[in-house]
Amino acid sequence: MKIYAFADESGAMIDHQIEALKRNGLDGLEVRNVDGTNVADITLDKAREVRQKLDDAGLSTWSIGSPIGKVQLENLDFAAYLDKFRHVLDIAHIMGAGNIRMFSFHLPKDSDPANHKNQVIDYIGQFLTAAEGSGVDVCHENESGIFGDIPSRCLQLHQALPGLKGIFDPANYIQQRQDTWAGWQMLAPYIKYMHIKDANADGKVVPAGYGVGNLARILTEFTKNGGNAVTLEPHLTVFDGLAKLEEHGDMSKIGGGFVYPSADDAFDAACNALRKLL
Repeated sequence: MKIYAFADESGAMIDHQIEALKRNGLDGLEVRNVDGTNVADITLDKAREVRQKLDDAGLSTWSIGSPIGKVQLENLDFAAYLDKFRHVLDIAHIMGAGNIRMFSFHLPKDSDPANHKNQVIDYIGQFLTAAEGSGVDVCHENESGIFGDIPSRCLQLHQALPGLKGIFDPANYIQQRQDTWAGWQMLAPYIKYMHIKDANADGKVVPAGYGVGNLARILTEFTKNGGNAVTLEPHLTVFDGLAKLEEHGDMSKIGGGFVYPSADDAFDAACNALRKLL
């Protein structure tokens, strides 16, 4: 199993991210933010600089963790937005990434998702057309508050768009009160890779294997189906005052649970939990 990560959760600067990846023996990056700038907004020269640093460290870029599709569908200037996608595609080529992570749009408040299905499919279809023949897969992630935030609507997208690949994020489904195992059974044929993020029933993110996301069971099936890569997305709680509370023996103020004194500690804990699970 190849393990990549959103290493911007360890620190903003790419050099720091590379250190975190190397320290934990990971294979590379799903790049999301670079030196404080979202990956979709970096220049092509910056992408070349980051690629060189990763190459020098013996690391690779698995996916561009772009925010494409994480915008309001209503009144979107899609022609301009498609140009933004093409820029992300150029970044993927430069960085050697075989995947672009994207979303299926935020819908107008209180509207019926069914009323927007055709428009969502049309827009994502245009992303797929733009990427055709590029060697880069367009991968949809289930995210709260978008069209494809529950398995049944993700299935609608995949059935309508055969070229669309899936990213399975268990914690995001938990936060939508969806059963992850039932969702996996519905979507398994379409999933290219997973985001490793677990959560309790209340939606609070915890290290992999400590929540109700059925991660061990799903990872077993993912591997049986030929899956060979995952991206770690820690999303764990960092509390800067933790060390002082520990020193004085007063942990009640942080509410218990999984809380870490620094972003690096949280990142390392997430890596260790996944290793244990695998």
